[in-house]
Amino acid sequence: MTAVPSPTELTKRLVVGRALRSEALGETLLPKRIALPVFASDALSSVAYAPDEILLTLSLGGLTAYAFSWQIGVVVAIVMATVVASYRQNVHAYPSGGGDYEVSTVNIGPRAGLSVASALLVDYVLTVAVSVSSGVQNAAAAIPSFRGHEVQVAVALVIILVSLNLRGVRESGAIFAIPTYAFMVGILGMVIWGFLRSWVFHDLPLSSTAGYTIVPESQYADGFAGIAAVFLLMRAFSSGCAALTGVEAISNGVPAFRKPKSKNAATTLLLMGTVAIAMMLGIIALANKVQLRYVEDPSTQLLSNGVPVGDSYVQNTVLAQLSSTVFDHFTLGFYLVTAATGVVLVLAANTAFNGFPVLGSVLARDGYLPRQLHTRGDRLAFSNGIIVLAAVALVLIIAFDAEVTRLIQLYIVGVFVSFTMSQAGMVRHWTRLLRGETDPGVRRRMIRSRLINGFGLCMTGLVLVIVLVTKFAKGAWIAIAAMAVLYVIMRGIRRHYDRVRTELTIDDDEAVTLPSRVYGIVLVSKIHKPTLRALAYARATRPTILEAVTVDVEEEETARFVADWEARGIPVQLRVLDSPYREVTRPVVDYVKGLRRAGPRDLVTVYIPEYVVGHWWEHLLHNQSALRLKSRLLFTPGVMVVSVPWQLLSSEAAAERPLDNAPGAVRRGEPTSREADAYVEEEFVRPLNVPSARDED
Repeated sequence: MTAVPSPTELTKRLVVGRALRSEALGETLLPKRIALPVFASDALSSVAYAPDEILLTLSLGGLTAYAFSWQIGVVVAIVMATVVASYRQNVHAYPSGGGDYEVSTVNIGPRAGLSVASALLVDYVLTVAVSVSSGVQNAAAAIPSFRGHEVQVAVALVIILVSLNLRGVRESGAIFAIPTYAFMVGILGMVIWGFLRSWVFHDLPLSSTAGYTIVPESQYADGFAGIAAVFLLMRAFSSGCAALTGVEAISNGVPAFRKPKSKNAATTLLLMGTVAIAMMLGIIALANKVQLRYVEDPSTQLLSNGVPVGDSYVQNTVLAQLSSTVFDHFTLGFYLVTAATGVVLVLAANTAFNGFPVLGSVLARDGYLPRQLHTRGDRLAFSNGIIVLAAVALVLIIAFDAEVTRLIQLYIVGVFVSFTMSQAGMVRHWTRLLRGETDPGVRRRMIRSRLINGFGLCMTGLVLVIVLVTKFAKGAWIAIAAMAVLYVIMRGIRRHYDRVRTELTIDDDEAVTLPSRVYGIVLVSKIHKPTLRALAYARATRPTILEAVTVDVEEEETARFVADWEARGIPVQLRVLDSPYREVTRPVVDYVKGLRRAGPRDLVTVYIPEYVVGHWWEHLLHNQSALRLKSRLLFTPGVMVVSVPWQLLSSEAAAERPLDNAPGAVRRGEPTSREADAYVEEEFVRPLNVPSARDED
């Protein structure tokens, strides 16, 4: 009889798909055309909100500050180009998938590596929260019904992403490729068409917000100059550096590329950097061309004819305003850009869904995270890591009401910690290799790589300082605190695993010592089928001494139980434990401990009959005493606790179990399930000289 899949199993197969064999892992590797949207969607999509953050921050200084937006964009582009060039060296030197964590651990030390790992894990969580929230915010420009329900929509989208990623990297990548490429074509097409209309056709209109005046903060009322202006420019630059998030994901995901892995990863990095820089600079330049206004508090900062626009004004994102301006005679273009932006921002979280589980697997392998994160699921993805990432990201989305402006303050701190540590590690890596290299050509390549990583170290270190100075009080301290807590937790997990490994290690002169005696105890309370099975199994193990133990809670009931035991002639000694306070657990535990004290070299085995139930509510009605006893006895040295199951009819496992074994069992001479049951009854139950389970049926 073929077992019928449970509803849970059917649902799992519909969501995740059929399970893949371990040998199919090679089939999940990604070509460059799929790897680009999988690993680079975060960095590419960040151009959808990085210009927003630059303009939003500069708006605090008034319209005068807007003149610096293109300079800030150029500096951010230089930093991005430097980081991309640096990481191309990383993927060639460390292709195993550890990324920044491995580079820092090998070249600086385990503590540095763990600091980078904690920063990256926090940053991956924020990537999901920021990307999904930004996607919903952009989608609300085209779908007004989303306004006011951003949190609910964001939560639903994260759940969808989880289900897609649980199906495996390759399958989810194929799904995400089309919208990612559509976003790239849409943004580049909008930028090109906008400048064609400006330079060739001379008919590019101004933005709908061009006529508004921006009210600066009080410290800039007399002009945008001085230390306050420098600090604001630094803050705008640090916000714009959000465009660099996701660059490190490719170095963490090198194992997912097809061979040659390092070369394909380096090529994907170059493509990603080129496209992202082009899109970001194009958006900022076009925003200046159409005199776009984007402020932090539009109700008070934007003035129309000297009057604030008020709370009724709805401010669309920079991309939404640009696309409506450039495609003012082509409404479909506006909707295509808006839709592609919203979708790709949500899918940008997929970069984290690929990076976080892989990094978590590496950390679990090294003993810094629970071992379960190193296990692949049915579709050969690191399913536990995917679920953990989604759960923490959902907490952030709900806690911060899916507001990008609030979440962005926590962002990019972690990624620049990892950037800086990684570049420092790579400089030490090349320096170490140069000491033993004599080939002039190889030395020249190493020196060039060290110069690139050294320049990257200077740039990312400077950005990290700026980010810490400008964002710490705005919320970055929360991310830093989370990194510190995660660091301490991972160190604690590693100490635990090291301590367990030390305790379990066998010394060279250590021999397996047999116990002097095995003392078997069967816990009984009634004479029924589970009791008979437990007695039969205990006798089959042939302990040195075997006795049944019951606790006297009700005197009359205990007397009837003892009389029934003797009447049935059960050939096992019955011991009754007194319990003046009607407890069950304490008398049994005290009795077992007394046996251990009397014979320290003896082994005590406690057999506990348990019901196997099929419904969740049945667990509340059965096995509570057994659970309490096991939880106490498991902490007692020299005591073995054996559960003897009895499957009730409600048990799904018993109902679905085939009557016979797998096909071919009989031909191979293996006993069937019925034959095995008959053998157990004849050998172990019948000798008890009591009615068997079948006789009572």
